[in-house]
Amino acid sequence: MKPIALFVILLISNVFSEECSQLNTKYGHVCVCNSTYCDTVPELNVSAGKYQIYTTSIGHLGFTSTIGELQKSTNEVSEHKINLVKVSTKQKVLGFGGAFTGSTGVNIKSLPEAAQEKLLKSYFGETGIQYNLCRVPIGGTDFSTKFYTYDDNQKGDVKLEHFALDEEDTIFKIPFIKKAMNLTNNSLKLFATAWTAPPWMKTNNDYTGVGLLKFKYYQTWADYYIKFFEEYSKNGVNFWGVTTQNEPTDGFLPKFLSKINSMGFTPKLMNKWIAKHLGPTIRNSTFKDLKIIVHDDSRQTLPLLPLTIENEDVIQFIDGVGVHWYLDDLLPTSWLKYTKSSKKELFLLGTEACNGYRHINSKSVELGSWHRAENYIKNILTDFEYGSIGWVDWNMVLDQEGGPCVINNKVDSPIITNNTTGEFYKQPMFYAMGHFSKFIIPKSVVMDVQNEYSSKVKSLTVLRPDNITAAVIFNEHLLHTKIEILTKEGLLINTIVPGRSINTILF
Repeated sequence: MKPIALFVILLISNVFSEECSQLNTKYGHVCVCNSTYCDTVPELNVSAGKYQIYTTSIGHLGFTSTIGELQKSTNEVSEHKINLVKVSTKQKVLGFGGAFTGSTGVNIKSLPEAAQEKLLKSYFGETGIQYNLCRVPIGGTDFSTKFYTYDDNQKGDVKLEHFALDEEDTIFKIPFIKKAMNLTNNSLKLFATAWTAPPWMKTNNDYTGVGLLKFKYYQTWADYYIKFFEEYSKNGVNFWGVTTQNEPTDGFLPKFLSKINSMGFTPKLMNKWIAKHLGPTIRNSTFKDLKIIVHDDSRQTLPLLPLTIENEDVIQFIDGVGVHWYLDDLLPTSWLKYTKSSKKELFLLGTEACNGYRHINSKSVELGSWHRAENYIKNILTDFEYGSIGWVDWNMVLDQEGGPCVINNKVDSPIITNNTTGEFYKQPMFYAMGHFSKFIIPKSVVMDVQNEYSSKVKSLTVLRPDNITAAVIFNEHLLHTKIEILTKEGLLINTIVPGRSINTILF
């Protein structure tokens, strides 16, 4: 029997939803949404003796879902085998999501209200991909419309008497965060990150360039964090975690190399600030339960991380390590081993990623690019191999140019708005993220399964807290590939997945 025929026979019923309104683009395909229509994710409907498979491929965006029958085990040959008869468990999953940047809020706000609601439901709603973990900047970033902090008093303000949230918070962040919280039944976890201290606290008196925190403001900077959490709490937004500094290596780059809002820390200086100021300040505050996440940078300085996470004075305050993906194709994957401490179990979390930041041979936005979706998939799978508990994208929404961006360093995003038509476009990256965020729900446990597969097929299998097993299978082959899963009960899932596709099988 031909593989395609087998595929048709085994998939006995379709699961209906609002389908993708697909638009062909120069780089591939997108799904078009507006005030009256947007595709949704088919409802999960797993029952005894059956499995459900969700598929997104280079040729067919959206989530196509079908249901098949579990079979008795056979000796048929498959390109990819997952054996669940004997497995061990690994890390517990925290979640997936993106960042509530100023640019994200500006672009959501640019849409008609009905389209705004559909966009937020697409990310956070029950019929969407159900993001549950998001990053919130403390003050301005490169993806703001201006440079700012919450206390730009040039005379200095040690007591932070002039500290105040910006309109970027009150108009473009907090309202959408609260709507997302409502859509997730208040289960949304947020962590905060600062890009820079006010210029008057820094050695270069500037938002960017080579600049460090002045010693005399170490405690003031820790107090600044508390002020931020207090002001957001007054607005009904509370946080799960905080990182110690966005990309501290950027603070050692001159402006001609990087104009990103930044502040530098060496390991020695970071240790001093955490051990003597940030750690005690947070642990003795109303926000004492915040998870403190160190590094929050790319791999290049991971070999130096043990100087921090093996330090007796520091380790008592920290809970995890955040890693960005920007140099992952240049640096060894094995460097992720430096995120482990001998003194304490620390979690690993992917805290920022985006496509389009390299402008040599590509554009900021390549609307419809499947290749960029594959970049996300491969990076998530790699991080989880090394024990990651989650993965967080950068901007959730940008315009067709990849902005706005205060330094014109525009990039790509899973959702792109068309401010002229009031539409927004879901890119392949959106669906790639969805296969993880929708189906690998919080508290799922990663399973160390027996895999037999070709180098072009990769997978991640978890046991969800509702006792459903979910296997995310990425087929990088150009051709259809036969997949076989042997369940712990000795039953078999035997199916075909399309070429260049991501698939989630639940049973």
